[in-house]
Amino acid sequence: MVSDLAAEPVEESSDDQEPFDDDECQEYLKELDSGVWDVIDGHHLEATYEFDDFRDALEFTYAVGELAEEEWHHPDLSLTWGEVGVELFTHEIDGLRKADFVMAAKMDEIYADHQL
Repeated sequence: MVSDLAAEPVEESSDDQEPFDDDECQEYLKELDSGVWDVIDGHHLEATYEFDDFRDALEFTYAVGELAEEEWHHPDLSLTWGEVGVELFTHEIDGLRKADFVMAAKMDEIYADHQL
């Protein structure tokens, strides 16, 4: 299932915004693929995407990198054989905002496309 958030723009956050509280994080988390994403310590999103081989994981990593450049919102990525780990948060506020959940939804969409 791909969230409706994937169709939304990734909006910039400003330094004067407050990070989401736990309740806000949980509300947005419900809109993501629950088998992939977790909110960690109310600070960042983490996900692990699984693939059949290294090449598929690498292609996904490249596609996420292209998305990050387009949206100017860059996750931390780790690539291993058959697996891509993602950590995502808004660095300007050292926490989570809607933009992070939108990016996560867009990554879920990329993953769904790679699974076809």
